[in-house]
Amino acid sequence: MKISYPHTITNSEGEKIIFHGVQKDPDGDKVLVENFVTPGHGPAMHTHFLQDEALTVVSGKLGYLVLGQEERYAHEGETVLFKRGVPHRFWNAGQDILNCQGWIKPANTIVFFLSAIYEAQNKSGKAEPEKFDSAYLLTRYGQEYDIYGIPKFVKKTVMPLTYMVGRMLGKYQHFADAPEPVKA
Repeated sequence: MKISYPHTITNSEGEKIIFHGVQKDPDGDKVLVENFVTPGHGPAMHTHFLQDEALTVVSGKLGYLVLGQEERYAHEGETVLFKRGVPHRFWNAGQDILNCQGWIKPANTIVFFLSAIYEAQNKSGKAEPEKFDSAYLLTRYGQEYDIYGIPKFVKKTVMPLTYMVGRMLGKYQHFADAPEPVKA
C-alpha cells in the first residue's frame, strides 16, 4: 500500500490524525503525527507491541491512562511517552479541541492500521469498528496491536472465525494492498 504524505484520516467519533511523514533515524524510522480530538473522545485502551509513541500537547488538555496506574493529565507543552507493549489510552479531557503533535517509532504498519481502523469505524458509524474489518485487522496484525477491552475468548475464537467467514464471503478485497504484518 503506497501512502503519500501528508496523509489525513478522520473517524465518526470526531478524531483526526495527520501523518506528516516518516523521519529516518539510525535506530528506525518514525512517523510524525498530529491529532485533533473532540472533547471526551480518544482511542480505546490499546497496545502497540513493537512501537513507542510520544505526544506533545499543542493545545487543550490530554487525559491519559496507563494500565495499572492512575489517570493523569498533560497540558500545553507537556509530552507523554507510551512505551511499546504497555496498554494505554488517551482522550480529550478538556472543553475545546485537543491538538497534539508527536511520533510513533518504528513506523512499521501503523499508518495503514490506523487508516483501516478509522475507515471501519466510519463504516459502522460508531467507536466500534465494523465487525469483519476489525476481525481482519486484529487477526492479521495481532502480533503488533491489541485492543485491551476485548475478551480473550472473542480475540482467540470469535475474531478468527469471523475473519475466516469474511474471507469466504470476499469481504477483504479492499485490503488487497495491505502491508505484510511485522513479525515480533
